[in-house]
Amino acid sequence: MTDKRRQPKVSFEHFLEKFPEIDLPVTLTDEAIHTFSKVNDPLPVPMIEQFLQRFEEEPADELTEYVACFRIADTSEFHALVYWRAGLMNYQYILATFTKQGLPIDRKAIAGTYYDGRTFTRSVATIDDEWIIYVVAGQAPDGNDQSYDASSSRTINLELMPDGRIAHAE
Repeated sequence: MTDKRRQPKVSFEHFLEKFPEIDLPVTLTDEAIHTFSKVNDPLPVPMIEQFLQRFEEEPADELTEYVACFRIADTSEFHALVYWRAGLMNYQYILATFTKQGLPIDRKAIAGTYYDGRTFTRSVATIDDEWIIYVVAGQAPDGNDQSYDASSSRTINLELMPDGRIAHAE
């Protein structure tokens, strides 16, 4: 990224404007990013550094791209945003929550594609209108889609809580 001292401060409200509000349900697949990137430009570096870098588990390099996808409507106590983080062989939809003042609450990768050099992992997520996130993930050895075994898929249910935390659903 760039030198933070030269970057102007960005207001949290201006950052939020990059994320159009949508109504749920929504399904996040590898193909859905094409729709989001047609209507939303990649996020500018100052916004990434100010609002997203503190959430990231891995440091970004100059090739990592962030695209604003959407903001979940009707979250009265917090903001819930989904963005696309595209790095080298690691493409993820990230759900991030913030207080109304712009302070981070929680972050979770909820869908995407990842290749670790041995295993190809792909996951799809659906967020329903009750804020339940249904994630289905599958793996193929050696990055070979042809050897994917659907019976090895696993499901994870998450829930976006009223305080902005992202928890495992019961």
